[in-house]
Amino acid sequence: MHLVETMAYAGEKPWHGRGKRLEAQQPIDVWKANAGMDWEIEESEVRYISGKSHVGVINAFPEQKVLYRSDTTAPLAVVSKRFKVVQPGEILEFYRDLTACNGFELETAGVLREGRKFWALARTGQSTTLKSRDKIDGYLLLATACDGTLATTAQFTSVRVVCNNTLQIALGHGQGAIKVPHRSQFDPDAVKRQLGITVSSWDGFVARMKALVDKPVDPDSAEGLLRRVLTYPGQDSRTAVVNEQAVATVRALYEGGGRGAQMASSRGTAWGLLNSVTEFVDHHRRARTEDHRRDAAWFGQGAQIKQRAWDELVKGVA
Repeated sequence: MHLVETMAYAGEKPWHGRGKRLEAQQPIDVWKANAGMDWEIEESEVRYISGKSHVGVINAFPEQKVLYRSDTTAPLAVVSKRFKVVQPGEILEFYRDLTACNGFELETAGVLREGRKFWALARTGQSTTLKSRDKIDGYLLLATACDGTLATTAQFTSVRVVCNNTLQIALGHGQGAIKVPHRSQFDPDAVKRQLGITVSSWDGFVARMKALVDKPVDPDSAEGLLRRVLTYPGQDSRTAVVNEQAVATVRALYEGGGRGAQMASSRGTAWGLLNSVTEFVDHHRRARTEDHRRDAAWFGQGAQIKQRAWDELVKGVA
């Protein structure tokens, strides 16, 4: 079962090898049509039938509303009447002036889980190279869900070119993303103003990456960090159990099996250890499908594991 319903991409083929390929720098309206995001979320009052006879009574439940697709009328979710909908097209519209005036380039956009979640990812134009070979590009991800599983979330993300590892870039005050809950109206200009304040976060991120490259890590320290980061909740939720299989997999990636692990920036360094964790989460962690793994790596448990590794390692070079 694939999570991705429809998507479009420019450049390299995406993680699951599907989707509609577009030439670079296509207009937003072309992206909407090809990413399957040119429909609206409609809403209707929830109604139910009471009575056991064939002629039931239709009743209203005014506290809730049902959301459905305008193109297929397929139901998406039942939500509170206070839930503020963000349309698929609004996610792409967010990038209209960024691509026209600020040098951003859309790279992927699409719809997950039959229309319940949708996203767009654009390259920001920011880039750096560590130790002359290890290239990192900056991206901006915007995503939302209409079933209550995700606030509208804007986050800067880095992609390590050699292995396509993704890492969330911490914004000001250590926060990782700007989140607009669905009880508030999504104001794209306000989100851009908040992001604008933190565009300089890229420079801070580069400085931290370089510090990680310059920090050697001995095998005992690497083992200790992996055992702290790669855990899952025990039977009582207060205890954490070390995921031994994950620790062994990540250690093998770090010790030379990972993509880019032999580069000067990675071999025996904190940066190499971080990328072993991110490669495990993005490419190897057990998941029902590639789509489920990517979803978790961006928004779920995988993202939390990467964040824990980043926080631990950056603490060591602060």
